[in-house]
Amino acid sequence: MAHILIIDDDIHIGNMLEEVLTAKGYTVGRAYSGTEALLVLSGSKPDLVLLDLMLPGLTGEELLPKIEGVPVIVVSAKTDIPGKVNLLMQGACDYITKPFDVSEMLARISVALRKTKTADSDSISACGLTLHSDTLTVNVQGEDIRLTRTECAILKLLMQNEGTPVGRSTILDKISFDTPDCTERSLKQHISNMRKKLMAADGVDHIEAVYGIGFKIR
Repeated sequence: MAHILIIDDDIHIGNMLEEVLTAKGYTVGRAYSGTEALLVLSGSKPDLVLLDLMLPGLTGEELLPKIEGVPVIVVSAKTDIPGKVNLLMQGACDYITKPFDVSEMLARISVALRKTKTADSDSISACGLTLHSDTLTVNVQGEDIRLTRTECAILKLLMQNEGTPVGRSTILDKISFDTPDCTERSLKQHISNMRKKLMAADGVDHIEAVYGIGFKIR
């Protein structure tokens, strides 16, 4: 289950949130000042941050730009629209005003985590490769290799089944909707072209032909 960091110096609100979130199956971390939050974030990366603005030490506004790669929901009593807009433009994924309804808070958390999971699903790593489906590139030892849409679909399927052979008919069936140009006759050529691209980057043949079955990533 997701880990949520609550950054709020109000002990009562923090305790209430921790109790509600724990009951829903989330794990919860706490920080009571901006400075403490930075220390916590330097040692671990939560899945989501609930950030109050009026904090001792670093304020929430000062802390927000320092939180990277984590969705942040601002939870504050401040209600001015320009301030909300500014925080959303600075990187907050949502803003909820105190006092808040617990069911609304839980819904906003669920939506934020779902969006993050969807974004993450565009990338997959296996066998020293990192594939980015959204840009049709695969990173090999720091070098981005451009793939065709068909090559990307094939490689993603192989990486999702790391170490396990995937049959030719399974490959064709799984990728046929997005890549109708891939046929039983052309599949071997698509894989051959992709193998050459990967080998040119690091000298390793990442795709193995498994006799009588299909192909696997290694």
